[in-house]
This record gives sequence, C-alpha cells and structure tokens, in this order.
Amino acid sequence: MPVRLVIMGVSGCGKSTVGQMIADSLHLPFLDGDDFHPASNIQKMASGTALNDDDRQPWLEELARQLKNHEDGCVIACSALKLRYRDTLRLANGVRFIHLSGDKATLSARLNDRSSTTDHFMSDALLDSQLDTLEDPSAEAGVITLDIQQSPAALLKDALAQLS
Repeated sequence: MPVRLVIMGVSGCGKSTVGQMIADSLHLPFLDGDDFHPASNIQKMASGTALNDDDRQPWLEELARQLKNHEDGCVIACSALKLRYRDTLRLANGVRFIHLSGDKATLSARLNDRSSTTDHFMSDALLDSQLDTLEDPSAEAGVITLDIQQSPAALLKDALAQLS
C-alpha cells in the first residue's frame, strides 16, 4: 500500500518544513495544501477572517483526490483541524497523520517571524481561531503526535522511526 501522509497542525507548527523533509526522506512528492486553496479562501484568510466548514470542504475534497491520485504515495501539509476534515482526507484510504503540536507562545512567535520574512497569507491574528477549532487527534488510529519544541531534524527522525 502506498504511503499517504498528512502533516497536520495549526499554522506555524512547521507542516511545510517537516513535510518536505519527510517526503524527501521517503522519496515521495510533497504537496503543500495551501497551494490548493481557492482564491476566495486565501483572500478571506489574508483579510484576517477565519474559514468556515463550507469554505474548507471543497479544498479538503481536492486534497483527498490528490492523496488518492498519487498512486505511489505522497506527503501533504494540511491543517486538518477537525475530525470531520481528517475523515474527508481518509477517503483516500491508508492515510496516516503526523500531528505537529505546540504551545501558543511558540506558534505565535513562529508566525510573527514568518510574517516579517514572507508575505504568507496566514497571520498570527487567526491563531486563536485555529487553536479553538483544533480537535485533538491523538486518540485516533493512524495518528502520530510530535512536539514542535524539537528541531526539524529531530522531528524527522522521530516521525520516520514511528512510521516504520
């Protein structure tokens, strides 16, 4: 069965960085879920407005298609904040999740650092909304939770060890 991984967590947790590292290590394509948001979602988030379930559903369905269509496997970075979102992604069969978890202070600092060096549409203003929306996946089957206090290299090592 192909490796289908979703690197999940709130904005600023390191999904893209760690996801790319895992994909490279497993020789799989990496897809950043943000690249699949429709323009209306990006405009909404850039203006500081949180997405609702209706905004997210078509995006999640597209990510599930991407997972399924990569027959040899892939790694996708996606917030996947709610169980129902993860269940949509699980429609691709065999999907596993790596949840990058961290405290608000660390996440906020990372978002502020990122906003000073890039023009990423997700700002610190929406962090509280994402934390409020996050339904802890740690009790779900097929989920690995990692603490973002570790370095990216340590997260990679831990993820690969738990995946094998």
